[in-house]
Amino acid sequence: MRLRLIVPLLAIVCAVAPARAQLAVEPAGMPGPALPGGGEPGAARSAFETPLDPTVAPAYYAIADDTPVYAEPDAGSATSVRLDLRDGVRVLAEEGGWSLIERENRRGYVRSEALSNLWVRVDKSDRAVYVYRGAELFRTYPADVSASEGDKVRRAALGERDHYRIPEGTFYVARKNPNSAYHLALVVSYPNEEHAARGLREGLISERQYEAIVEANRAFRPPPMGTALGGLIEVHGQGSGRQRAWTRGCVALRNVHMEELYDLVHVGTPIVIEP
Repeated sequence: MRLRLIVPLLAIVCAVAPARAQLAVEPAGMPGPALPGGGEPGAARSAFETPLDPTVAPAYYAIADDTPVYAEPDAGSATSVRLDLRDGVRVLAEEGGWSLIERENRRGYVRSEALSNLWVRVDKSDRAVYVYRGAELFRTYPADVSASEGDKVRRAALGERDHYRIPEGTFYVARKNPNSAYHLALVVSYPNEEHAARGLREGLISERQYEAIVEANRAFRPPPMGTALGGLIEVHGQGSGRQRAWTRGCVALRNVHMEELYDLVHVGTPIVIEP
């Protein structure tokens, strides 16, 4: 695998939305609530008693809005703040379905199932989709791609094959479509802020359209897809598995691979598309 293709995880999952509140529960380094496994002679030590240093702890992100952060690894304990979709955290320890996290020098406990470090990389040259958990390659799928090369700039007119391009850059899963004509589909968050800025400079979109695209991207919602920049770029099924070039700007996987990927990802999962 070429080194240029390894995208640092922190640059993807921790490009988080601005904090709406302090993470809360206890400042890092301060005494906190009693931790499981402590204080009993001969008792097994809890993972929470020996957390990782935050500078080396793995990066994760919240997979949904309104994710509660608790004072203790107990859903009945106090909670004074909640995470929003794609808020980035460091996971210091995990035990019993709970994660001890740190964000902005504050610590608390979150259900482990509410966090993810999964991201997707599409390599158009390799004609492959790679799925990572953090820095670890987790799955590889052969992919069909578009016959049109280069980054997407604008919507293609009917029959204008040169603009049936797959966009390049950093995106996220904007929507999951279980009723796609192509078996299953993940709608990619194109246009992103970079494509919108270029479109505004080149007079393809208005200031109002630019602002709407930026606002949607920063909230990890589906951006407007009806502008001159185009949209409805998908990773979908009905692919051949033979790495052919036939799509109109989408990425196509075999149905069996698409089913697996569809179940792995959430709305908001990062997607990096490379040339």
